[in-house]
Amino acid sequence: MTHRTASCSCGQLTATTSAAPVRVSVCHCLDCQRRTGSVFAAQARFPASSVAIAGASSTFVRVGDAGSKSTFHFCATCGATVYYTIEDSGDSIVIPVGAFADPAFPAPTFSVYEERMHTWVEMPAGIEHMD
Repeated sequence: MTHRTASCSCGQLTATTSAAPVRVSVCHCLDCQRRTGSVFAAQARFPASSVAIAGASSTFVRVGDAGSKSTFHFCATCGATVYYTIEDSGDSIVIPVGAFADPAFPAPTFSVYEERMHTWVEMPAGIEHMD
């Protein structure tokens, strides 16, 4: 089994996984750009049963283009998002890749909202694209 721990900047909120990610993806939508403060978001999806959450979180609910709701859990002390859930994917927990602070984390295999991708960004060879 692969155990990895994601945490907020101050370490108060953690998510520990006991499984490999189901999918690692990047999203170029403007909401993800605003949420991360970067030009895209990189995230890994895990079965909810393989993730243990510790610490207190505050939440923010965002409604996506298709109407589904994502609930973001972030540390009330330092503000870092550690995980989120998507209304239509109740059996999954999504964790921002950067929260693992692991340069050896698996590369993304899926890229969405590329029409909003910054012109200087290049995705890995062989990645699956969805507009």
